Amino acid sequence: MELVGASIFLLVACLSLLMLSTVQKRRKQGIGKLPPGPTGLPFLGNILQLNSKDIYRSLSKLSEKYGSLFTIHMGSEPVVVLCGYEAVKEALNERGEDFAGRGSLPMLDRVTQGHGVISSNGERWKQLRRFSLMTLRNFGMGKRSIEERIQEEAQFLVEELRKTEELPFDPTFFLSRSVSNVICSVVFGNRFDYEDKNFLILLNLINDFFRLFSTVWVQLYNFYPNVMEHLPGPHKRVVKNGDQLMAFVAEKVKTHQETLDPNSPRDFIDCFLMKMEQDKENPQSEFSSEALVTTTFDLFSAGTETVSTTLRYGLLILLKHPEIEAKIHEEIDRVIGQNRCPSIEDRNAMPYTEAVVHEIQRFIDIIPLAVPHAVTQDIKFREYVFPKGTTVYPMISSVLYDAKQFQNPESFDPNHFLDANGCFKKNDAFMPFSSGRRICPGEGLARMEIFLFITTILQNFDLKSVVDLKEIDLSPEMSGFSRVPRHYSLRLLPR
Repeated sequence: MELVGASIFLLVACLSLLMLSTVQKRRKQGIGKLPPGPTGLPFLGNILQLNSKDIYRSLSKLSEKYGSLFTIHMGSEPVVVLCGYEAVKEALNERGEDFAGRGSLPMLDRVTQGHGVISSNGERWKQLRRFSLMTLRNFGMGKRSIEERIQEEAQFLVEELRKTEELPFDPTFFLSRSVSNVICSVVFGNRFDYEDKNFLILLNLINDFFRLFSTVWVQLYNFYPNVMEHLPGPHKRVVKNGDQLMAFVAEKVKTHQETLDPNSPRDFIDCFLMKMEQDKENPQSEFSSEALVTTTFDLFSAGTETVSTTLRYGLLILLKHPEIEAKIHEEIDRVIGQNRCPSIEDRNAMPYTEAVVHEIQRFIDIIPLAVPHAVTQDIKFREYVFPKGTTVYPMISSVLYDAKQFQNPESFDPNHFLDANGCFKKNDAFMPFSSGRRICPGEGLARMEIFLFITTILQNFDLKSVVDLKEIDLSPEMSGFSRVPRHYSLRLLPR
């Protein structure tokens, strides 16, 4: 009994200390004038008002009451939420430098330790982002050389898809192998055989990593990192997977160090190693072994999973809407035919396909909250004051689904990107890659891949559902950090 009494006393003492620290922290944060929002509980914050399985929906409901700017508490951490195209555009585009910081996302911070191009801040982020963009451009991102790599990989994919022989199959790893090989050729200098066991283990780790990021366990970790760090659960697997992926990259770096030829850099890793050598006497340099491994991890993992998930979701949507697939087939037959590979130049002559590709990205809303931002200094935004370091969630979902910008936001409708004459129509609210200073550095590569892979698949195959079209559910299986489509199978009939 004494042991039980002592345990209860310690538990109460710990909770009291947590509540006290929360109150003190909030007093310190009271310097600014943040937007109003729902009242949170000490230590718990607003977790009871949010559905951890679909935080976006919860935040959307709160915006109906509090408007386009409001504050919630993730545990004891105040977070400002921006809703709608106008608020997000004003922050990320018109006040881009002020909102260029990376906000707190404890699980991501736990994996990357503040290194890499996604999680870093300040001068470290500026140096790594500038170098990454320059190097990716030099290796052909947005140029013909990378287009040829994608075209080649798309043909390898077609060969693998033919082996399904019109039988039902899950497209997940067919797509992720091909997409991953494109970014692998850029960062590692080579592609992997589709049956390479280490490659398949790697893709499983990445897939599991991103799926776990959208679970309730990881959402709880992001609310209460100091508590969840000491508790068992699936969130521990995120760290384990991250460590294994980092170890794979580190081994690749080691091999590159042993075979580096400064006169003939093969890939992103070689260029980074050369930059490290060039800056070794510069105490202000942010080019370190840790930065190399984490930045390569960022490019490799994000470049694999986001594009392959977009393609997987896209094929599911086309299964649901065979009339849209038929129009793409007609455009492919008319513009490209069957005797050559699709090219990026074809986009200009294929407005309907281009509109469908854009609508897929808008509709699936793959990263609904975006990776959080932070203000880089004390700022006044509208009638409020944000202290330096305030975490900001620019809700990309609220932009992609803004009824003022898209006529039927809840429906999949390619007409959102077509004018009255059937020509492709741009929309400034199209922000699937975020916007402003923190826009995804791989946007150009991703857009090329999505167009070329979809057109190549549909040039060669008709998609056939294995269930009644009414049974196809386009809602995500989970919607936390990212939106993940439900598992499905399909059949491919050669054209």
